[in-house]
Amino acid sequence: MVSVQSDRPGSGQGGEEVLVPSSVKIVVAGGFGVGKTTMVGAVSEITPLRTEELLTEAGEEIDDLYGVEGKTTTTVALDFGRITINPELVLYLFGTPGQDRFWFLWDELSIGSIGAVVLVDTRRLDAGFGAIDFFERRGIPFVVAVNCFQGSHSYTAEEMRVALDVADTVPLVLCDARDRESCKAVLVRVIEHAMNRLDVMA
Repeated sequence: MVSVQSDRPGSGQGGEEVLVPSSVKIVVAGGFGVGKTTMVGAVSEITPLRTEELLTEAGEEIDDLYGVEGKTTTTVALDFGRITINPELVLYLFGTPGQDRFWFLWDELSIGSIGAVVLVDTRRLDAGFGAIDFFERRGIPFVVAVNCFQGSHSYTAEEMRVALDVADTVPLVLCDARDRESCKAVLVRVIEHAMNRLDVMA
């Protein structure tokens, strides 16, 4: 488990010093329909903020629903959630919209983040390439999380790495976006990866 010391003491009852948790920002990104909203909702300790709208006929020619034919809503701005990793560390999660026409929001959502989760779905791996490229070009540390669920194709981590053309230096983990503990493990891996990057650059 990662521990981050806070340098922002506060005053408790009786004047004693108490630790104020350090807060960090992580972006949850990926293609359309890969499970970003589900991941934020599964792990958030508060009721997540969602900006979902119903899919309409106007988007039929734009949105690729292959593999997610039952999807009826989509994120149009962001998903927001919060999770306390330990008494000294609070994560704020910002889920990005997945449709290409909303990608102009990604730069704003990424400002101030220590790292990102690139969530991919084995049914539509090509939807992950844009997100991987986005964070690689900006030098933002990221972890590739493969959303595994019942009925999905089963591949090894190495097969997934080759298919996505992800460097060995980028962590790749298998997860279930519906499961809180699985999602927490992914977020801890992002923190560890970001801290390792800082150590290398120091």
